[in-house]
Amino acid sequence: MKGNLTKQIIIALILGLAVGLGMNIFLPDLFEPVDTYLFAPLGDIFLRLIQMMVVPIVFISIVLGTAGLGDPKKLGRIGGKTVGFFLISTTIALTLAMSVALVVQPGEPGIIDNVEAEGGFEAEEAPSVVDTLVNIIPTNPIDAMVQGEMLQIIFFSIFVGFGLALLSKKTDRIHKLFDQAFELVMFLITIIMYTAPFGAFGLIASAVGGAGIDAIGAMAEYFFVVLFVLLLHAVLTYGAVVKFLAKKNPIWFFKNFAPVMSVAFGTASSGATLPVSMSTAQKRLGVRESVSGFVQPIGATINMDGTAIMQGVATVFIAQVYAQSLTFTEMITVVLIAVLASIGTAGVPGVGLIMLAMVLDQVGLPVEAIGLILGVDRLLDMTRTAVNVTGDAACALWVNETEEDTEEDDRPSVSQS
Repeated sequence: MKGNLTKQIIIALILGLAVGLGMNIFLPDLFEPVDTYLFAPLGDIFLRLIQMMVVPIVFISIVLGTAGLGDPKKLGRIGGKTVGFFLISTTIALTLAMSVALVVQPGEPGIIDNVEAEGGFEAEEAPSVVDTLVNIIPTNPIDAMVQGEMLQIIFFSIFVGFGLALLSKKTDRIHKLFDQAFELVMFLITIIMYTAPFGAFGLIASAVGGAGIDAIGAMAEYFFVVLFVLLLHAVLTYGAVVKFLAKKNPIWFFKNFAPVMSVAFGTASSGATLPVSMSTAQKRLGVRESVSGFVQPIGATINMDGTAIMQGVATVFIAQVYAQSLTFTEMITVVLIAVLASIGTAGVPGVGLIMLAMVLDQVGLPVEAIGLILGVDRLLDMTRTAVNVTGDAACALWVNETEEDTEEDDRPSVSQS
């Protein structure tokens, strides 16, 4: 995670972009076999290595984080701060996205004649608040881990950590076991990160080569509006959180968190990036293990600011393409549905399109219009994931700094060197 690895990842991303686009333009017939036997396997191997560590790191870190917080009042306070932060930041992201899209107006009636709208997405009914809350409690924690049900894993982890905190010295040996397990998974993540440049190269080459310049060109205005709002939200919203709430230098924050943003860009998965994100927050941002272990796994599950921005811009874009005006009530509905749908949605590639289908269905826009943005969504998915994990880290840093005077964290922590 030092500077050399960061440079290697950035170089790999640039090379992947150049190679993928070059093959799409000059060697289109050769791209598919090269992608099948080289680009895709490189990316998939890296993704699988990272994803292999997601459930262990979430379970172990949240147990340790909850146990380290100790006081139930402190746990409730930090939990309230965390969830409140993510809900408010997602609402801000959606509002910002729709406002910019309404001003710029990226959609033009008639573009649907030039770009084929592909089907393939069924609108799914957003789960009710009651169902979401009830389903958080796992009937079988082991099965939840096997299936990767993150909210259920988080609930069980908090439950176990809460028990360890209350039993205190009676469970010292179990607590020590979790400490050692945490050291082990962090060590394994460090090893895996040496494969990151190869994975980043394969992922970006496959994504760009598959999309092609024509697909990107057709949706250029939509593409750049989403990119602009993502950058605006990251700099203004997260920068303000770091500056005014955490009392830290935003430049210092973004510089030290850059390696994680590059990994998130390559993987397009908040869940897959979580181990790297936690390690960096602890080692380079100085976030305590207990806070990082509690806040960031929750953020990887419910914080979807980048995805919310895509949904806001895409909804306005599609409405403009079909020459339909969104009423104020419908825009409020978009914000509410998108925020609620983000809770419990898996942080995996492509999930934003499923969430968008829910939103479009709620405001009477054709779900099949998602096909208009499929060509560029992979690249945007990578970018918005980088924004999502940055928001998780900003929240963790804020909670860490505001709880610093009251928290007595005597558990062994990861080295800050």
